[in-house]
Amino acid sequence: MKIVLAGSSHWHAEMHLDAARFCGAEIAGIWDEDAQHARAFATRHHLPFIADFAKILSGPPDAILLMGHPSTVPARARAVIEAGIPLILEKPAASSTAALAALSELARQHQAFVSVPLPNRFGPAATAFERLRSQGRAGAVAHCQFRLVNGPPQRYAADGVAWVVDPAIVGGGALRNLGIHGVNAALGLATGALRLKTVSIENRIHRAPVEDHALLVLQDAAGALFVVEAGYTFASMRPGGDFEWRIVSENATLIDYGERAFCATLDDGAIIELPIELPATRYRLCMSDTLDRLARKAPPATSIDDYVAAMSLIDAAYEKAGR
Repeated sequence: MKIVLAGSSHWHAEMHLDAARFCGAEIAGIWDEDAQHARAFATRHHLPFIADFAKILSGPPDAILLMGHPSTVPARARAVIEAGIPLILEKPAASSTAALAALSELARQHQAFVSVPLPNRFGPAATAFERLRSQGRAGAVAHCQFRLVNGPPQRYAADGVAWVVDPAIVGGGALRNLGIHGVNAALGLATGALRLKTVSIENRIHRAPVEDHALLVLQDAAGALFVVEAGYTFASMRPGGDFEWRIVSENATLIDYGERAFCATLDDGAIIELPIELPATRYRLCMSDTLDRLARKAPPATSIDDYVAAMSLIDAAYEKAGR
């Protein structure tokens, strides 16, 4: 399968390239708004350089992985959808939920394949829980906690994407950028609608325009609680940060710490270690699933509608916090 990586200056570009190669995909070209960056990226990885975005659409690959600045991504995503090319749409894909919702409506009109890579959906705890649920062994969800706390916001300036912590561009801080993974996970596990019970949004440590720590407590229609915690307060620039994915149900407790994960089940008294996939390389699992779904003409695991739903809930959290 031929894939174009459009947006080499995005901080996840290297991860997506690794994922595509891991899956055996052919990289048909590298493009970026900054042609010099794209040329250097392509040269470094021995890949074709594409100077003109229009050429991607006229000689279409099997899929385009689009990433970049939220002010320009929507127009390019619209062009990809209208050209009938399957789209893998990296976040942040727009500066507002309204702009993203307009893309979602366009995708529905064109019956387009638009996948959003949220790789923690493929982490060991999440996949083991889905396996238990398909076997009828999970039981009702009791409570979940999704924590993703990375290093300080200057890490984005170091990556050449300082706009990630500009609220006028991305519409928020740690909750919008990192917490969306947890919000999406909660939406996928909830019974019925989620209600915001508690919202705490702070920027006491870095005093930046965006929050450096956020905590949400959500409750679904069945009474299950979901805690989402996101921040830029981990005292290190190393990848991974402070990570925990916890799913607790009637018959199972599953905890993923990133570098270690286990599953305990009540019905058989077992506690087992789960196979590990580090958070940084879960894009491989996400890409593999996406390409498989494309080949089968199945809908994506995480659609643009799912993305809009998570963004809308985050909008409500910011509004509740007075931000």
